[in-house]
Amino acid sequence: MLVGQFRGHRFAGQSQLAERTEEARVTTPQEKAAAARKAAEEAARIAAEAAAAAEAAEKEAADQEAADKAAAADEDAAAEADSGAKATGKTKAAAAVTDSADRDEAAAQEIAAGYAIEGLALELGTVIVGGAVHPDARVRIPMRTMNRHGLVAGATGTGKTKTVQSIAEQLSTAGVPVVLADIKGDLSGLAQRGQSSDKLLARARETGDPAWTPQGFPCEFVSLGTGGIGVPIRATITSFGPILLSKALGLNETQESTLGLIFHWADRSGLALLDLKDLRSVIGYLISPEGKQDLKGIGGVSAQTAGVILRALVNLEADGGDTFFGEPELEPADLMRTAGGQGVITLFELGAQAARPQMFSTFLMWVLADLFQTLPEVGDVDKPKLVFIFDEAHLLFNGASKAFLNQVEQTVKLIRSKGVGVFFCTQLPTDIPNPVLSQLGARIQHALRAFTPEDQAALSKTVRTYPKTATYDLEKALTSLGIGEAVVTVLSEQGAPTPVAWARMQPPRSLMDTIGEDGIRSRAQQSTLYGKYGRTIDAESASEILTAKIQAAAQQQAEETAVKGSRSAKPVPQEESMAEKIVNNPAFKNFLRSAATVAGREISRSIFGTRKR
Repeated sequence: MLVGQFRGHRFAGQSQLAERTEEARVTTPQEKAAAARKAAEEAARIAAEAAAAAEAAEKEAADQEAADKAAAADEDAAAEADSGAKATGKTKAAAAVTDSADRDEAAAQEIAAGYAIEGLALELGTVIVGGAVHPDARVRIPMRTMNRHGLVAGATGTGKTKTVQSIAEQLSTAGVPVVLADIKGDLSGLAQRGQSSDKLLARARETGDPAWTPQGFPCEFVSLGTGGIGVPIRATITSFGPILLSKALGLNETQESTLGLIFHWADRSGLALLDLKDLRSVIGYLISPEGKQDLKGIGGVSAQTAGVILRALVNLEADGGDTFFGEPELEPADLMRTAGGQGVITLFELGAQAARPQMFSTFLMWVLADLFQTLPEVGDVDKPKLVFIFDEAHLLFNGASKAFLNQVEQTVKLIRSKGVGVFFCTQLPTDIPNPVLSQLGARIQHALRAFTPEDQAALSKTVRTYPKTATYDLEKALTSLGIGEAVVTVLSEQGAPTPVAWARMQPPRSLMDTIGEDGIRSRAQQSTLYGKYGRTIDAESASEILTAKIQAAAQQQAEETAVKGSRSAKPVPQEESMAEKIVNNPAFKNFLRSAATVAGREISRSIFGTRKR
């Protein structure tokens, strides 16, 4: 720009000079001299301007060059700074990842330290922290605390049945017998070797079982009564007792109390109630006028309440309930066997009792109560004598009376001193009454669903039952668990709760499927127990004794009537009905009053009102 201005000034000066030169041709010397001085001054001025313009142009060019160099330097510096920032960011990110992984590993090892066990242990799986499995961080249950009971809970399809299967396998391997309620038949695969696969082997390695191999375990398949697919198992009415029978019949507390009076009278009289017909016979007598006299001093039985009980018995019989009351009665010793050093797993199959699952669960409670009264005290032992697992445990408590719940609580609380562990398996921890839940030392909680306000409330209650943890947000964790994962806390060997662990559970070694009804039936019929329990025995009991006495009383009454008729010519009065003859007969009355002598000694009762052996 300055160069252009300089050129403009030069051309203008040349034009003016030419004009003045022309004028000088016609002026005086003095004028010429003055014009020359002016021209010189103008030329000097123009030269000065030209020099200034040139200097300005040079300066501008130098400034532009410096600016270009500075811009280029800034770009290079920015590029270098950006490259350095990226490298620093990557380094910091890598360091953060490393630090996070180190923290997760440290947290996993800290949790695992709470599960370090010196004695025998049952392996559950390995710790998960930060979404990663830590195969060296093991989660275990000490064998010596298995009689402190436990809970396995979780929504349908979350893996709790496989957890129960793995627990049963390891107990059997340790020589501990197991009694297991197989409600859906899913656990029959315990009797058969599992099927290996790459996925299964990888799961076994990451959960602490690198030596996983397929294996079957000794199993006995039993069913309630003769209508099932397993070895038929029975109990007598007398042994079952009024509290458990009331639960099975769905009686209310008033009806349960009445049934207790009926059992009390039969016990005091020494009458053995082996099956349902025995109980019906006794109730039929006790609602008669003569029966009320025998109940004087212990209360009365209203005909209406007795009628309700009789109808409930008829309904139970119609559902096949008559087949699992009778003899031969199950002996507890047959549940505590070993085979080749392994504990025998006894699986109670629901089978024909699918219409009455509460009857099934109540029968299992009778088995536990029978064990309680027959087993000796052993105190603390290195491993349990027997572990009892209730599947679908909510069926046991639904609609239960206060007396029943109290007896369950007492049984769970006291039976651990007999060396027996009890595990409840259900969907929600809230299915278990608080007094019972507080007795359960091990908690294995699979995923929960929180779709409804009730589910959310149950989730919040579940979180409050666990020890505090800084590693997990339990409310979030319990709804985020994958299939085959669980939140675990158990009792350590010292009896203190272990740290909360998010664990990936070990896979079972046996078949994770059912072996089918034909497979169960075949194994049951080949069992040594089938020869012992396969045939029903109808021994003499209350029904037969009462029937014999009634027939004798009727015959004696007929003979007395014939004698009176031969001695008197008076018209024979209208004959009494057969029922009136029976109840009015002195021989029958004497029988009922002396039944203890005829039928045996007075029967005494233990927990749940079950008969003492």
